[in-house]
Amino acid sequence: MTTATLVPVFAALGDETRWSILAALGEGDASASALAARMPVTRQAIAKHLAVLQEVGLVEPVRVGREVRFRVLGSQLSETARRLDEIGAEWERRLAAIKQIAESL
Repeated sequence: MTTATLVPVFAALGDETRWSILAALGEGDASASALAARMPVTRQAIAKHLAVLQEVGLVEPVRVGREVRFRVLGSQLSETARRLDEIGAEWERRLAAIKQIAESL
């Protein structure tokens, strides 16, 4: 996962409503109407937020009869978490090197 793909994911996750939607979908697939019933946001606003989450690959629509439900794509979240771990590990290596240089002076 490159920086170019991480930035839109983090931009999507930076919105409190989208974060809440993602957390709610973590409990199970749901339609925009079902999410709107659980949150203080209109169905139309939920649909717009779901479109953003879908665009960055965090959720996908699943047709169940006449209803469209959304589900979280765990693989994308796992990949994002893995990339964050890599960035954190690189910073830890850098800080350890700085500490070693400072202590040798």
